[in-house]
Amino acid sequence: MNAPSALSLSGITKRFGSVVALEDAGIQVRPGTVHALLGENGAGKTTLMRIAFGLIRPDEGEIRLAGTPSQLASPARAIARGIGMVHQHFTSVPRMTVAENVALGGHGLFDGVGAERTVRDVGERTGLTLDPRARAEDLDVGAQQRLEIVKALARGARILILDEPTAVLAPSEARALLQWLRRFADAGGAVVLITHKLGEALAVTDDVTVLRRGRTFLSAAASAVTADEVARAMVGDAPMELLRVSPVVGDIVASANQLTLADRGAVTVREASFVIRAGEIVGVAAVEGSGQRELLRALAGRLLPLAGTLRLPDAIGFVPADRLRDALILDFSLTENVALRGAGGGKGRMRWHAIRSRTTDLVRTYDVRGGDAMTAARALSGGNQQKLVLARELEGDPTLVVAENPTRGLDIRASAAVIERLRRVAERGAAVVVHSTDLDEVISLATRMLVVHAGRVRETPVDHDLVGRTMLGLA
Repeated sequence: MNAPSALSLSGITKRFGSVVALEDAGIQVRPGTVHALLGENGAGKTTLMRIAFGLIRPDEGEIRLAGTPSQLASPARAIARGIGMVHQHFTSVPRMTVAENVALGGHGLFDGVGAERTVRDVGERTGLTLDPRARAEDLDVGAQQRLEIVKALARGARILILDEPTAVLAPSEARALLQWLRRFADAGGAVVLITHKLGEALAVTDDVTVLRRGRTFLSAAASAVTADEVARAMVGDAPMELLRVSPVVGDIVASANQLTLADRGAVTVREASFVIRAGEIVGVAAVEGSGQRELLRALAGRLLPLAGTLRLPDAIGFVPADRLRDALILDFSLTENVALRGAGGGKGRMRWHAIRSRTTDLVRTYDVRGGDAMTAARALSGGNQQKLVLARELEGDPTLVVAENPTRGLDIRASAAVIERLRRVAERGAAVVVHSTDLDEVISLATRMLVVHAGRVRETPVDHDLVGRTMLGLA
């Protein structure tokens, strides 16, 4: 007799007003397995898992834990039943220490010594080590991701739900996380992994569920399906194939001479000199924390040089890695968020009718799903929020486009469309600078490469092995 599923959702339907987010959807997660939950942006993946975590109440359907029907009316109930969720965007309080964040939401008086002991105990048991006294805001991205998982494990999670956990991690960090998830499952836990990276999903998972327009479209063992079959289940046809285009290189658009940058007083980029020309797509590769974040922000006009010179054009489009912190105001409508670009430099009254009309055109052109021009940005899925940011920043023919992880949270078709749009921007004569934690994506897109290692910027040929070695300081 087969053991009951660790987590089972069946017949789940959820409506938000007139929008049907889920219809008769479900997933069966076996104990001791890693289960990939896949689908296009807006397919309902995060909504389904928020239901499993008690954040959203379904209109219809049943939830079972270890075969027993369960009412998960709140995250507190889900946590008490051994479910932990690591959200796509980190939820830790930046100014608090690791131990304080782990203790946050607990019961009784705060016990600092006990909280620090918990962090160390979880680290020793799992290998997810952290300094309990470090502030969350001082952690690199990989450590912040570990903190989110440690918070769940400290509350006794046996079922882990992770929403795009590798989206902002360097390749080595992503591999380490996936290996840890495999060990967690092998020890008897259960993992639901929401991801858009098919290779990642099929390499580490046991089972695959695909949602399509709110319905369960495919449920199978990972070993029984191919990446192409999963992709067709997600988007309905084969993903777009993109060919490398030889650029028509024009005049210098941006240049740096002995550029030195700093973040909170610490030098992060030292004496960098380079030029960026019209028509180029310059890829930026780096291991997290090497100085690429400050370099990209300087190129976007968001960070002033500490020393040296940096010449930039007036019209710059910027797609930041963290759209919630740096690109969108979630309680604003899509129209108001579109209006944010250039608002500080304008004069006179806002022409709201024209901005609404423009927003409607952008929503249609960039296939932003889940609302209209007057919908709050909060109501969109993460991928559709990203599409809105791209639409706003690529509108109006900017001379330079700086994009950090522009396909983060996007499915196969949407990612291909973003890459194609960036290429079109370069073909019409703009300069594009793009960084992604997915090295394969950068290599496939770039016509020239800049690699940042330990604050030093150097140009390398567009060669995967050489770029990888340079990122690690081996070349």
